[in-house]
Amino acid sequence: MTDLEIELKALMLASLRGDPASHRALLDRLSRRLRAYYKGKLGVVGRGVVEAEDLVQEAILAIHLKRHTYDPREPLTPWIHAIARYKLIDFLRRNRASPAEVPIDDADDVMAHDDNADAESTYDVRRLMQRLPKGMQCAIEAVKLDGLTVAEAARRCGLSEPGVKVNIHRGLKALAALIARETQT
Repeated sequence: MTDLEIELKALMLASLRGDPASHRALLDRLSRRLRAYYKGKLGVVGRGVVEAEDLVQEAILAIHLKRHTYDPREPLTPWIHAIARYKLIDFLRRNRASPAEVPIDDADDVMAHDDNADAESTYDVRRLMQRLPKGMQCAIEAVKLDGLTVAEAARRCGLSEPGVKVNIHRGLKALAALIARETQT
């Protein structure tokens, strides 16, 4: 086990026991690493920082919401890699890019780098999402959490497809701002 694995797993276990400071520290460390991972992978297909940041937010949200599924008897980094990889594959599918264009199978890539940009993290994303307008909540939950297509989300939320896209984009930005405010207090 690497020092990084030991550190991250200790933070995850403390987080699962209800320690909000450990949870914020875990999400902060993972955000920086995921940001570097996504920037590297998306650069190969000509995508930029904005898309990488969206993927970081999606992955952190998924990690937060699915943390109860983590088996503490197992290493943490492969679990994180699986989430990061699936978020990348979903992004490539939504944007009609071929997963073959981007090498996505190297688990070490997720944990090998650390991007020093500020990271958004929180211990209660659901509570923060409730502060968003209903249309934004619905669009984010449908597409980012439930994995629906934009067309399916539009039908579920009673919005146009462009409306879903706008609500997701604006909602993720608003959520990031809320998270940043929460972690500064």
